[in-house]
Amino acid sequence: MSGMPVANILYVEDDPDIQTVAQIALEVVGGFTLTTCSSGLEALEAVKSGCQPDLLLLDVMMPNMDGPTTLAELRQLPATLATPVIFMTAKVQAGELAYYKSLGAIGVIAKPFDPMELSEQVRELWSQGH
Repeated sequence: MSGMPVANILYVEDDPDIQTVAQIALEVVGGFTLTTCSSGLEALEAVKSGCQPDLLLLDVMMPNMDGPTTLAELRQLPATLATPVIFMTAKVQAGELAYYKSLGAIGVIAKPFDPMELSEQVRELWSQGH
C-alpha cells in the first residue's frame, strides 16, 4: 500500500454545514472521491454496501455513535479492518491526541479547519502514515 495515492475517502460528519464545506474542499479543491455519511451507523451501512475507502475521515463528537466507537465498529468489517483513519475534532490537547493515536489514527485535523488547506493536510498525514 506504500506510495499509493489516497483517492477514495469515507467521510463521517454529523454537522451539515461542516460536511458541505469539507466536501467542497476535498472534492473540488483536492480531487478526492468522497462517500459522505452523517453518522457512524450510516458509515457502517455504506461499507457493508460495498464502499471500500482508502481512508477514513471521522468526526470525533457525534450523537449516538462517536468517532472512536465508529472506528471500533468499522474495524469489525473486512473492508475497513486496516483502513488508515484521520480524526477531525476541536479537542486537540496533547492527551486527546495521544488517545486518538492509540486508537490507530495516522493523524488528527483540528476543527475549525481551513477549507483551502484541508486536502493538503489529508495528503500530508496520508504520506506520513504510509
